[in-house]
Amino acid sequence: MKIKFKEMEAATIPHFKGGEGDFIAKMHTDDFNKIINGRLQPGCTIGLHTHETNSEIIFIVSGTADFIYDDGKETVEAGNCHYCPKGHSHSMINYGTEDIVFYAVVPEH
Repeated sequence: MKIKFKEMEAATIPHFKGGEGDFIAKMHTDDFNKIINGRLQPGCTIGLHTHETNSEIIFIVSGTADFIYDDGKETVEAGNCHYCPKGHSHSMINYGTEDIVFYAVVPEH
């Protein structure tokens, strides 16, 4: 199944998961997965949240993302992934000067 993100209209979601600013996303959702092409502008965040019924894999295409992951912090540059397993918490922060562009997959367990 081909997902045509280029043909989708982006949704602007203010204060996503309690974060700061706007999260811009194109999403494909079905009963088993959420597949997201997302963008987070400088100064914006995705709020801290726990994955209770699913996990999340985030591949950074451009920019540098800072994550609060459980009780720690990590920085993920373009070309690398952040993984948040079921039962864990995370938040994404854009401290940089360019947009973070990423793909995320959220499979239900």
